[in-house]
Amino acid sequence: MSKSFERTQKISLDKKGRPKKPWYREWTEALIVAAILALIIRTFVIQAFKIPSGSMEDTLLVGDHLLVNKFIYGTKIPLSDARYFPIREPQRGDIIVFEWPVDTINKNLNYFSRKDFIKRIVGVPGDKVEVRNKEVFVNGEHYTLDAAVHKSPYLIPGCSDIGSWTRSASERVRDCMEVATVPADSYFVMGDNRDNSRDSRFWGFVPRDNIKGLAFIKYWSWDARQTNVRWERIGRMIE
Repeated sequence: MSKSFERTQKISLDKKGRPKKPWYREWTEALIVAAILALIIRTFVIQAFKIPSGSMEDTLLVGDHLLVNKFIYGTKIPLSDARYFPIREPQRGDIIVFEWPVDTINKNLNYFSRKDFIKRIVGVPGDKVEVRNKEVFVNGEHYTLDAAVHKSPYLIPGCSDIGSWTRSASERVRDCMEVATVPADSYFVMGDNRDNSRDSRFWGFVPRDNIKGLAFIKYWSWDARQTNVRWERIGRMIE
């Protein structure tokens, strides 16, 4: 019996009589398919996000891991500003993940260096937003939110009565901000931890195109200080 015939006899066949692929080829193909599916899901459907700061306390804590719905406001095609098949428009009270506008207008900053922020929408296009002594007013009416907290007892002097106060106006807007009208296709956002949040009061409105999606559920929560899992927060919907 020839050696070539022996080699032919050793070839494994699948159920359809075709030569079986080497194991490393099967694994490589499976990994490539999984990577493509993960990229599609992350781009068009769901994206994970980790809370890095305390600006949304006590709604969201540092170490909370969230899932963000990326199709509810319309699917955004890469390299395009167009959105398709929106379920609804962003609404007041939504907690959204977005690209920080300061980064997106920086032409020297590449896409991968841009920071994502998470805040709550307070004003939608056309709304007039004002802050008086830490209280928020929208279209002249007091806007109350159970989730909003003030952890600093200190009140920065008002816009017109600053006396001998020397801190810049950019700091005073935390507690006192003159009326700002939200432009078309933009949103006014604030952190629930009002005294410790850098938001639209400081750097302006969030363009519609910057919004990545709606945060809707906490799937994991890790307390780094106590080095333990916050089991009671896992699986909780975000409101």
